Amino acid sequence: MAEERLQKILAQAGYGSRRSSEELIIAGRVKVNGKVAELGMKADPERDSIAVDGRLLPRMTAKKLYFALHKPRGVLSVNAPQDNRPTVFDLMPDQGHLFVVGRLDFDSEGLMILTNDGDLANRLTHPRYGHEKEYRVLVGKKPDDDQLAALRHGVVLEDGRRTAPAKVIVEQSSPKGTWLRMTLREGRKRQIREMGKQIGMPVLRILRVRIGTLELGDLKPGQWRQLTREEVGELQESAPSVPAGKSRAKGPGASRPARRPGARPPKK
Repeated sequence: MAEERLQKILAQAGYGSRRSSEELIIAGRVKVNGKVAELGMKADPERDSIAVDGRLLPRMTAKKLYFALHKPRGVLSVNAPQDNRPTVFDLMPDQGHLFVVGRLDFDSEGLMILTNDGDLANRLTHPRYGHEKEYRVLVGKKPDDDQLAALRHGVVLEDGRRTAPAKVIVEQSSPKGTWLRMTLREGRKRQIREMGKQIGMPVLRILRVRIGTLELGDLKPGQWRQLTREEVGELQESAPSVPAGKSRAKGPGASRPARRPGARPPKK
């Protein structure tokens, strides 16, 4: 791989936008082959040793990889220290260092994106763009008009913050519950479950069917596939580069590097 601007390499590794990566370099937090980096430096991410705050970046491969995965229930989205439960990486052959776009909690299922393109992963998760995520949600009873209005206008959670308005459609009802189709533009931890809890609407099942322009399609639980060139292009068009000065230089952004067992966990 040819030499590239250091800020571009950091952005591809998930350290925010190129502008925020420049701020890391200016602050003296980046070293190349043991020496403090300077703005304007170039490096070869395959051959050079690059570290941020003393943490080495993994060697990058020239080929970018993009996968869609149907995460089943009962599987972790990332590896967690001291946790022996299965993860999404147990469902795939070893693909090296991958980022997760669209984490799901242990009991939720559906579409996730895994890629070694840290730059695109960061842009897909950057809150500035509010990429839509669409879900089918099974609730314990048919919601009334007040509950639907609350979901559509925003629910105040336990932390006192109101959720952003959501699109909500009632799909079908049965004695076992009601299926809703919900579209969100934000991704707080366990957000749908917490929204249901606050309005007295028990959430029984969550299935994500879309992230931005990418749909789950006919992937079965536990299955994965590589994205087509057209799908990658659509995702890139929907997530333009984060404008300079809009990201803070605090290491990897919302999309943090996902690591396999035995790897050093990221700093928090």
